[in-house]
Amino acid sequence: MDKLNLDQHISQQFNADLEDLKTQLLEMGGLVEQQTINAVNAITTADSDLAERVIITEEEVDHREMKLDENCTMVLARRQPAASDLRMVLAVAKITRDLERMGDEAHKIAKMSMHLTEDGEAPRGYVELRHIGSIVHQMVITSLDSFARFDVDLAVKVAQEDKKVDQEYKSAMRELITYMMEDPRSISRVMNIIWALRALERIGDHARNIAEHVIYLVKGLDVRHISVKEMERQLQQN
Repeated sequence: MDKLNLDQHISQQFNADLEDLKTQLLEMGGLVEQQTINAVNAITTADSDLAERVIITEEEVDHREMKLDENCTMVLARRQPAASDLRMVLAVAKITRDLERMGDEAHKIAKMSMHLTEDGEAPRGYVELRHIGSIVHQMVITSLDSFARFDVDLAVKVAQEDKKVDQEYKSAMRELITYMMEDPRSISRVMNIIWALRALERIGDHARNIAEHVIYLVKGLDVRHISVKEMERQLQQN
């Protein structure tokens, strides 16, 4: 934690508490990362067993969210942190929520996979799913890495990739909607792909949220709701 210049406390337990929050968060992040890649693989390979594994893992993610919330509250109550220590605890609490929501979106993709297994393979959309899924998976990894290293440059990279995902998602939507208009019989199956793509786009949004929390943690800058260019400009001036 030295890179963030967190205060070193007389109480070694306080230092241990902060390090423990970081460790727990990264462990939860590892679960969500695996959920994401498993969900994409489940839907693109029609693997219902893998989809079921994603759904089961969601219970563990929810449990970890509740435990981290409790631990953050205990640190705030017992230690009354200030400055960078306070930002650390608040960042963990906010990132925890984003990770839980990412798990929810992976759960949705797994559900769509099971629908497609029952209803029959969709005629279009799998190439787009694999492509966007690959980008989003890397965003999840990079966002967690930016937190682990307190690395603002990595956080900015996540924000840049989120813009790319948004563009790819819009392009995929146009193609799939056009296809459904041309072949109305495909609508129900293609809609499962569309909902899965929407869930992936949302996972990318949450990865960007994590990156923004890291920037606030390290630099004390609130970069929510601004463009990537403005984010870069503010960081250069800071």
